[in-house]
Amino acid sequence: MTGIERTEADDSALLEGHGGDLAVAVARAHGVTTMFTLSGAHVFPLYDAAVGGRERPEPPPLRLLDVRNEPTAVFAAEAVGKLTRTPGLAVVTAGPGVTNAVSAVTQARLAGSPLVLLGGRAPTHRFGAGSLQELDHPPLLAPITKLARTVGTVDDIAPAVDDAFRLAGARHRGPVFLDVAMDQLYSRATSVIPEVARSVIEQPDADAVADIAALLATAERPVLVLGSDVWLDGAEVAARALAEELAIPVVTNGMGRGVLPAGHPLLVSRARAMAFGRCDVAVVVGAPLDFRLGYGVFGGKDGAPVAKVVHVVDAPEQVAQHVPVELSVAGDLRVSLAALALAWEQLLRRPRWSEWAGDLREATQVASAGAAAVLGADTDPIHPARIYGELLPLLADDAVVIGDGGDFVSFAGKYVEPAQPGCWLDPGPFGCLGAGLGAAIGARLVRPSAQVVLLLGDGAAGMSLLDVDTLVRHRLPVVMVVGNNGCWGLEKHPMRMLYGYDVAADLRPGTPYDEIVRALGGAGEVVRRPEAIGPALRRAFDAQVPYLVNVLTDPEIPYPRSTFGV
Repeated sequence: MTGIERTEADDSALLEGHGGDLAVAVARAHGVTTMFTLSGAHVFPLYDAAVGGRERPEPPPLRLLDVRNEPTAVFAAEAVGKLTRTPGLAVVTAGPGVTNAVSAVTQARLAGSPLVLLGGRAPTHRFGAGSLQELDHPPLLAPITKLARTVGTVDDIAPAVDDAFRLAGARHRGPVFLDVAMDQLYSRATSVIPEVARSVIEQPDADAVADIAALLATAERPVLVLGSDVWLDGAEVAARALAEELAIPVVTNGMGRGVLPAGHPLLVSRARAMAFGRCDVAVVVGAPLDFRLGYGVFGGKDGAPVAKVVHVVDAPEQVAQHVPVELSVAGDLRVSLAALALAWEQLLRRPRWSEWAGDLREATQVASAGAAAVLGADTDPIHPARIYGELLPLLADDAVVIGDGGDFVSFAGKYVEPAQPGCWLDPGPFGCLGAGLGAAIGARLVRPSAQVVLLLGDGAAGMSLLDVDTLVRHRLPVVMVVGNNGCWGLEKHPMRMLYGYDVAADLRPGTPYDEIVRALGGAGEVVRRPEAIGPALRRAFDAQVPYLVNVLTDPEIPYPRSTFGV
């Protein structure tokens, strides 16, 4: 990277260099420390800048982490964005590099994950002539990003990349895509590297907040739902303070898991069917009213009326439009939740929902007691829940748990309750299998001292397991657990229910995924008996290398779900 000169007027810097130098300097200014990629000549200048050129200084400007499949690079950058709450960076080559990234970018869009994707592009002077990997990418990416554009000249690279990072990290967060023609990326220019300003705090409407407090004061059976944006907006402390001030029962969703830790008396996620079915007011914070939340319909069960719904979101466009909401408020979630707590304190009448909360606590305790049977099941073949019965005692409070799969990961969602926020990763509402290895790579870099546990269905494992090679090459120890039932469980059992038979739902029974990991330079073992699960997991945690525990589970045990997401 060529020399940087500070201007006298402000803290901005002038940089002379090629297009890669300019882009990397801006990314660094926005806090990026790692570039995730799969090698391609269209984007070589970005690599040159990331490693610091031929001199290769230590440490380099950015860590350059190369993967085996482009989606993994984007999934890793998305995980970094989720865990750090600032945009992650992925770089892909032109044409198939970009198209391979589409599913991962879509996941980031639907999950509200801050992400910047830089793509190569065929040279300007050859565009339209059929050069290698020539494709006009932005029209493909526009529907699944906050912005998709081509950077026209080398002079535009620094301001365009700066705008991309600002937009990706602004509420409501999401991915931004830029491609740069090869000839422009290799060209040189002098550009201003701007100072990164603090984000603007969007104040909520004070009257709307007061109305929500007043509505809650009329409730007899309220429930507070905390979703991923509570974490992404840095509102986890404010959310817990609000819940405890109101003494309101709480159900967590997505990365909202852990805002109230496992065992908290107000956490009633295991009684969510009762909480959602019988509540009269549902306050949903930082989560879309999608299939995971009954499309926003609460109450109406056991003689209860349909509940009034309050939607608290980080940006106005996130307020649900497909279902009526009683009240809504948009803005910085930390400020909104603190303002709601203050409005509550100012009410003359503040009900206490001790009976309702007690009923939900009792239902939670009953559910936990019932869970003990399957978590300790001593069956042959192995009940998939038994894996979690063995895993839970081994997890540290700051362990990062990643789900990538259907039925097997649904059991995880039911039984794994984080002790801290920011410790649970899943694909979100897009439900994209194959995201797990990338997420594990990102999590290991962001949380170098924490346990990182990747839970894989055997179907999901087949989509990304080759990137264990990436874990090995970059010395990133991760514990992987495969629930291996030899089928696509999320499809097999519903198809049987609908048709009385199933097709295209079987995999090879007992596939030795542990041997695949060993062949790639990691370690692992197969588990066939329930009593062997715990010792195998302990060996995995002690190994300090990528280690896969391949547990053969009963294919006839489906996850007992109440919705299929349609």
